[in-house]
Amino acid sequence: MGGPYEPSPHILLLLLLFFSVFLNVSATRPGFLYTRTTPRCTPKYWSSRKEAWPKMVPQTSTVSKVFGSRARERFRSDLTLLEATARSDQGDAFRGLLKQASASLLNSYARKGFPYAPWAVKTLVIKALVTEEAAALQAQHFYIANEACN
Repeated sequence: MGGPYEPSPHILLLLLLFFSVFLNVSATRPGFLYTRTTPRCTPKYWSSRKEAWPKMVPQTSTVSKVFGSRARERFRSDLTLLEATARSDQGDAFRGLLKQASASLLNSYARKGFPYAPWAVKTLVIKALVTEEAAALQAQHFYIANEACN
């Protein structure tokens, strides 16, 4: 009783208050590891179907109908925009272009202030389908716009 290490009731009360505030604050904040979300303008976001697609470009629209005859020559004639946003583009400049361009086209209809108009996306795709270098460069431009978009 009354030993040198026995805390006073006042100190215990202060510690209890401190930890209750700390626990309450940490419970209201999301965890650090799980707060990252997919940006709303990326191909991955559009392929997840978390949001309704613009009526001008339904999910069943084919790449050849949207981007024209040059796209039909490069890709399957029945390839849809939904498939284009979901497919892998590893090591293929034309696939990368199609994936990013599909998301950019959707963003041009659905996101106010997106830097490309729908006609510009379509025109740039047709121009970029000429060479792998042009496709890779234009895919990078679309990628930057898609990542920066909200």
